[in-house]
Amino acid sequence: MANLNLKHIYKVYPNGAKAVNDFNMEIADKEFIVFVGPSGCGKSTTLRMIAGLEDITAGELTIGDTIVNDVEPKDRDIAMVFQNYALYPHMTVYENIAFGLRLRKLDKEEIHKRVTEAAEILGITEYLAKKPKEMSGGQRQRVSLGRAIVREPKVMLLDEPLSNLDAKLRTQMRSEIAKLHSRLNTTFIYVTHDQVEAMTMGTRIVVMKDGFVQQIDTPKNLYNYPGNKFVAGFIGTPQMNFFEGTLLKKGENVIVNFEYSEAEITVPYSMLYKAKPTYLDGKTKVYIGLRAEDISLAPDDVKNSKAVVKVIVSHKEELGNETLIYGDINMGGDGYVESSTRIIIKDNSGRDLKTGDIVDAALNIDRVHLFDRETEVSVLPRIPEFNYLDCEVKGGKLKFLGAEVELPEAVKCADVKGELLLPTDAITFGGALKADVVSCENINGVNLLALTLNGKRLYAVVDAFNGEKTMNIGIDFKKITIISNGENVVEPMPALNSLDCKFVKHKGTEEVNGKRKKVIRFGFEVADTFFEAEDSAAQKIFAVLGVKKSLLTALKMECGVYDLAVSDSGIKATVESVLDYGAEKFLKCAIGENTVYVKCDGERSGEIYLAPDFDRVGIVETERAIKII
Repeated sequence: MANLNLKHIYKVYPNGAKAVNDFNMEIADKEFIVFVGPSGCGKSTTLRMIAGLEDITAGELTIGDTIVNDVEPKDRDIAMVFQNYALYPHMTVYENIAFGLRLRKLDKEEIHKRVTEAAEILGITEYLAKKPKEMSGGQRQRVSLGRAIVREPKVMLLDEPLSNLDAKLRTQMRSEIAKLHSRLNTTFIYVTHDQVEAMTMGTRIVVMKDGFVQQIDTPKNLYNYPGNKFVAGFIGTPQMNFFEGTLLKKGENVIVNFEYSEAEITVPYSMLYKAKPTYLDGKTKVYIGLRAEDISLAPDDVKNSKAVVKVIVSHKEELGNETLIYGDINMGGDGYVESSTRIIIKDNSGRDLKTGDIVDAALNIDRVHLFDRETEVSVLPRIPEFNYLDCEVKGGKLKFLGAEVELPEAVKCADVKGELLLPTDAITFGGALKADVVSCENINGVNLLALTLNGKRLYAVVDAFNGEKTMNIGIDFKKITIISNGENVVEPMPALNSLDCKFVKHKGTEEVNGKRKKVIRFGFEVADTFFEAEDSAAQKIFAVLGVKKSLLTALKMECGVYDLAVSDSGIKATVESVLDYGAEKFLKCAIGENTVYVKCDGERSGEIYLAPDFDRVGIVETERAIKII
């Protein structure tokens, strides 16, 4: 098995530059994973860390069941194909392919068997006696692949192997590599800056930018459901059209206004159920994204469309089977210059359009993408974080969507009218409210339920779904927010506790065979309380910070509200209040300047002791924001 697990992987250089920032991914056995992004995004650095050619600053890399952070490259059972072939010019093709096997001291018969099998797979048998200079670029790249596959590695790493080839050879070699993956039946990780390569080869794609993972998904999902504007613009040719605009809800419709032009379309509100209501106020700026193929100039499409805009044509590009029409939705605009009104259309209508022509274009509103103007994150996430609902609190009861529930003591507030932010994961099952199930969509292993409560839409995530038509639901009140007049009158309880922490060295003595001996122990000090660190935890701290620096670096200990427990000893805390959420009770405690929350079974007051579950604790370096454990 060659599954890989990358947990909180960082690459930080001595000057403080972060090349890779908190990379997390599980790669299944036999997957074909593609890392894609612009130059300097961290994709090759991540690949080199997997190969062992680059040190990992922090995080844990597992291949199979083995943590390989400190394992030499030659012992990781991986093979790597480089961009520049890296062939020995004085050796024949046979000798180049066999070179690594000879270094490993395999017997001649085994070497010959592997080399001839690899040559047959790659179609280079007739070139085995030739030197690299006698071969084309595509043939040399096959030799480079052959040298990798004879090792029979668990994982194949390919770092932009086709970038030196011409367009025709790249297309041919894409097919060859895809066929090779199918034949070898092993895990491939492929790096490229070419989104066409990524879309045509990968079972899943990792889109990166500035050292951060932007999105991980299948090619189809990246194309159809980009999580942000960068992914939307990077995936697809030509680049997605982006316009600036606003959304205004009027009854069951939403008016989409394109800024800097007279263009305006109407879409049904049902398309925007997942959007935050503030986006529909007619003032909040958004990016409106449409792909060139989702805009049509065909007369029948224009006639039957309810979303038509006028376009002034600037120029066109004839591509044989289709034509790219460039224009502007601002009648005074310039379709040559990329702007918030320029438009590119894939046209198959056969019309002979000329510069200056004004035409009607039908927009496929089912394919519209919307992104926040500031954060550039999708306004319509596949799995929404919140349900945004009008609500009223009266007499200790919360009213929303025609339903009424009693508020527990922890969230009781004065009578108000406002907005309820109800997280999709705060809807519980088995409660007193009866909801109808509209649909269930499995999104990358998460079941998203679309529900109606008294005829109004509601979203929830659920671990398992058995096809029920109706479900009894409730609310996890510790996760809700109630807003009135722009202020939070009820706030969620933090799910994560953060405590100031130091890594320290304790000197002491202990009795061994009747004699006192000096001992040194390393551990974590929280609020003057020492917890001895396991060797594995200490080694991670040393690996990231070094032995001396580890004792001087400010750290944070992070743990969930269920990962602290009331104990007879441990961190001294002062109980400030007991929060009763009905189904559960929690203590709000002060530890120095830190506030923490911990689940409790009964009433507590005064001073108590808390013990962290170190199997579930995270340790973060404060200055560089690196998660070490």
